[in-house]
Amino acid sequence: MGTDIDGFIECRWDRWLDEDDRRWFGAIDLVHLYNGRDYTAFGSLFGVRDSASFLPLAAHRGIPHDVSKEVQENLTGFEPWREELHSESWITWAELTAADWDEVASEVDNCVHEYHRSSDGSWTMHGRNTDLTRFTELSGLTDRRQLYCAGNVFPEGTEWPDGDRLFRVGRLRRKDAVPDDEWGAIWSVMRTLANLHGDDGVRLVVWFDG
Repeated sequence: MGTDIDGFIECRWDRWLDEDDRRWFGAIDLVHLYNGRDYTAFGSLFGVRDSASFLPLAAHRGIPHDVSKEVQENLTGFEPWREELHSESWITWAELTAADWDEVASEVDNCVHEYHRSSDGSWTMHGRNTDLTRFTELSGLTDRRQLYCAGNVFPEGTEWPDGDRLFRVGRLRRKDAVPDDEWGAIWSVMRTLANLHGDDGVRLVVWFDG
């Protein structure tokens, strides 16, 4: 059974209000911004399913005591399956912007990395375990299990040049573990709200099932 993420982006009005009057509002349900199941990202952010490569940024903090009514209502909808929910947590935009996204993983990634050559001649990561048909031809791997876990088969730093692209066994950076093509919409909404409410006035509240 797979594990899925649910949650809400919340924001809080801090201007001109006393502390007792400040409260969180649910801005948007995560379902409108994210439809993936990336365990490497779940681990890097919240310590769920994969916590070996990176120290999680915000693991198992629970649901905030001052959570918005939108989140409360959403969780109520999960009541029949409440026992399946786990690893509730939250993280502010301030914490996300302060994170070291160039941090290198402590372990070699199981997946082979594909890089594309940029216009300036540098290599830009394109994805993990992408175009395995071509990688099979280059690496000579025929066992499907080894193909999907090339990082366990070849030494770190092994490369397979292929014109203007390159396949390599190596370690992820945190920003590669949480790729922008999957999480960029979430970051964009949080960044926009932070421009209005401040970096500490925007947070992502999440929980998992499965």
